[in-house]
Amino acid sequence: MTVPASVDDAFLLSGRTEPDLAAAGAAAGALLAALGVDLGGVMGRTPARMARALEELLTPRPFDLTTFPNDEGYRQMVIERDIPFTSLCEHHFLPFTGRAYVAYLPGERILGLSKLARVVEMFACRPQVQERLTQQVADWLHGQLKPAGTGVVVVAEHLCMTLRGARAGGATTVTSALHGVLLNDPRARGEFFALSGTAP
Repeated sequence: MTVPASVDDAFLLSGRTEPDLAAAGAAAGALLAALGVDLGGVMGRTPARMARALEELLTPRPFDLTTFPNDEGYRQMVIERDIPFTSLCEHHFLPFTGRAYVAYLPGERILGLSKLARVVEMFACRPQVQERLTQQVADWLHGQLKPAGTGVVVVAEHLCMTLRGARAGGATTVTSALHGVLLNDPRARGEFFALSGTAP
């Protein structure tokens, strides 16, 4: 199954217009200058590099949501652990980085394993808050696969909290989102948290 163009538009691009890197570089230069940064010497190219770096962080890679018939009738949990991601806090535009733990209980189809990481990237590559990111991954997979259950845990460090403000270096935030059996069955929910290594 291929992600339809309408899904690309709604989820991958999320309403973005075509990036203007020249304008972004000029704006980055104006911002740095307004903050008192000397843009002479080697710093002269920093605004353009900032623009390219931010554009990369905000652009997920297109992918096909490859699924296969569940011919063997596999009904146990599939978990992808320690999926690394980087996103941008929509409040301060500083990165937050962490790991996602994504699970589902297959229905009629099973998913190519790399696609779990791709879905996390798809929702991470935009201005985000961790709670929304977690819910979006769970909602999208549950809607696309129609599994018996879906679970997502995200553990992340937010630079807007560790480098500024509270300056609570090393602090992490944990969020979860569950659907179906993983939400309604305490034993299945406990198995998910135990196998993902995120149990309290």
